[in-house]
Amino acid sequence: MADTPPRVLTIAGSDSGGGAGIQADLKTMLALGAHGMCVLTAVTAQNSVGVQGYWELPAEAVRAQYRSVVDDIGVQAIKTGMLASVPLVETVADLLAATPGPPVVVDPVCVSKHGDPLLEPNALGTLIERLLPLATVVTPNLAEVSALTGIEVSGPDDMPKAARAVHALGPRWALVKGGHLAGEAVDLLYDGTAEHWLRASRYDNRHTHGTGCTLASAIACGLARDPDDVIGAVQAAKDYVTGAVAAGFPLGSGIGPVDHGWRYR
Repeated sequence: MADTPPRVLTIAGSDSGGGAGIQADLKTMLALGAHGMCVLTAVTAQNSVGVQGYWELPAEAVRAQYRSVVDDIGVQAIKTGMLASVPLVETVADLLAATPGPPVVVDPVCVSKHGDPLLEPNALGTLIERLLPLATVVTPNLAEVSALTGIEVSGPDDMPKAARAVHALGPRWALVKGGHLAGEAVDLLYDGTAEHWLRASRYDNRHTHGTGCTLASAIACGLARDPDDVIGAVQAAKDYVTGAVAAGFPLGSGIGPVDHGWRYR
C-alpha cells in the first residue's frame, strides 16, 4: 500500500475564478504532494477583475466541517485565509485552540488583489487578539502589515521594524512579504531573535492572482512534513511561488492567476 501523503487543512473562502482562496490552496497542496482538505468559510463571486460579492457560511457550518475532518482524518498542518467576520474568526480561534499540535499558518486576509474588502473592519482586532497568538507563522503582505501594526513599509530598511511589530502580536514566526516593493522579491522571516532574509528574482508578469494563498499553503505543506523546520518550509514555499509567478498566465480581462502546476508543464 502506498504511503499516506501529509494531511493539510485549509480554512478559507472560495474563489469562483479558481485563482486564489480554497481553490489555490488545494491546487498548491496537490502540487506539493500533500492531501488537501478544506473548511469553507465564505463563497465569493470573483473573477479576474475583482470581487463582486461574498456570502459567509454560518459558524455552525464551519464548526461542523472542521470537526468532520479533524476527528476522523486528522491533520498535520492547518492554514487559514479569508475569515470574513468576528463570529467566524472567533469560531476558528476556538477550534484551533482546542486542537494543539498541528502547526498553524495564518494568512491575515483583509482585502483581495484588487482591493476589495474580505474582512469586516471590526474583525481585525479579533483576528489580532484571538488568532495571531495561535499561529506558528503569520504571513502578512505590506498592506496587511499596515493594518495590523500601523507601520508603513516603503523599502527593505523598514521591514525589520515591521517584522518585530508583527511578532509582538503573538505568532511564533512573522513573515513580512515584500513582494509589493520595487526590485528583487525580498521577504523577512523573524522569530523574535534572528532575521532570515529570503530573496528571489522578480518577474515582469502582472498575472499574480493568488500569490498570498499559495505561499501560505505551501508553507503549511512543508510544516506538515517537518514542523520544526520553519525556515526550510518558508524557503521551499518561496521557491515554489517564484516559479508559479513566473508562469502566471492571462485569464479573463484582468489579472490572471499564478500557475500552480508550473512544475508539470
